[in-house]
Amino acid sequence: MRAFPVFVGRRIRRATTAEGAGESGLSKLIELHAVHSAGDMLITMALASTIFFSVPTAEARGRVALYLAITMAPFILLAPVIGPLLDRVPHGRRAAMAAALLARGVLALVIAGAVASGGLALYPAALGVLVCSKAYNIVRAAVVPRLLPSRVSLVKANARITLTGLISAGAAAPVGLALGALGSRWPLYAACAVTVTGAFLSFRLPGQVDLARGERTYHLAELRETRAALARERDDGARGGLLRAPGSSVAKALLANASLRSLSGFLLFFMAFLLRTESLPGLSAAFSLGLVGLAAGAGNAAGNLLGSWLRDRAPELILLTMLLTALTVTTAAAVAYSAVTVVAVCAVAGICQAMGKLSLDAMIQRDVPEVVRTSAFARSETAVQMSWVVGGAIGISLPLDGTLGMAVAAVLVLVGTVLATRGLLSAARRGTPHPRVR
Repeated sequence: MRAFPVFVGRRIRRATTAEGAGESGLSKLIELHAVHSAGDMLITMALASTIFFSVPTAEARGRVALYLAITMAPFILLAPVIGPLLDRVPHGRRAAMAAALLARGVLALVIAGAVASGGLALYPAALGVLVCSKAYNIVRAAVVPRLLPSRVSLVKANARITLTGLISAGAAAPVGLALGALGSRWPLYAACAVTVTGAFLSFRLPGQVDLARGERTYHLAELRETRAALARERDDGARGGLLRAPGSSVAKALLANASLRSLSGFLLFFMAFLLRTESLPGLSAAFSLGLVGLAAGAGNAAGNLLGSWLRDRAPELILLTMLLTALTVTTAAAVAYSAVTVVAVCAVAGICQAMGKLSLDAMIQRDVPEVVRTSAFARSETAVQMSWVVGGAIGISLPLDGTLGMAVAAVLVLVGTVLATRGLLSAARRGTPHPRVR
């Protein structure tokens, strides 16, 4: 019996350290993210059983709407406060990740107490968990370029980190179910233990994650010079000039991701409520719900796996492909609503969301100066999460009609396609002065 876990552990270790990731320190970040994702899964399962599955459909709509409103609150602080704050402490990035994980562990205990007593502390604690999780994620994304091996692209590195997190979350799910059978608080106790362990693992990251003394001052001076050069180009009316400003392509990538993320939020909540009252054609309600959930999860995993395989592909072209694929499939489901087309929409939405996020992160890591990169990730996370919330709000307020729902899904993707296509095509044709991002 011991041979199998040892074999699995060795295979995982070999995968995380492949292509120079062990030497660069990227493998330690991958392993840390796996621990973070396991804790996330345990907390998510505890919250889902508390606010959704334990109540009737009519009441669940109101409680989920309240949860969506609460999830928007942290992002009011994330972009204008947390992102710039983390940019000002680049010498303590490992400590920042450790603090975020430790705080999540403490809040998991608060949630456990609220679940037991039925107190209102559940929602503020859930809000705090979300803030800490996003703070960890934006610091983690900002440091990836400092740990990037020479043989690995940013898209591939991001995919490897995310895919490992998904595998870890999947492994934690049955553990959460088993603990949930013992009591609603036990998954939260386990989440606390896991995230506190992650806080200690944060300090295993290489010292190069943190900027050296004087490095931030150097980057700030470099950034000021770049901005001055761009201002001179605008004043002179020059075209092309010394540098191509990255803001346009990153902004278009953010629009594309907002569209795909709103599709994901819409499908999650709309299909969850629809399939509680109306099954897919030819299938039972329980089987329908399980099938679309499996399709969405498998699609998300497939998107990250595909990202880890891709080579020499511009992030802009990947995003365009994802938009057009999602638009095609959602339109087909609106025209011909059936079990096959709905399952295809859920699977494709998972693939497109995963690939789109990998591409956006790579563009930010490639084009945004390091001294403001954390703020850029905070803004992108805010915009993407807000899009998810808007999509979810549409999903819980829409009449429960399958054909209508697929038509709305197609419109959500169409808006992003119209707004982002031209800018992404232009950026892809121009190319990039950053050849390591493939």
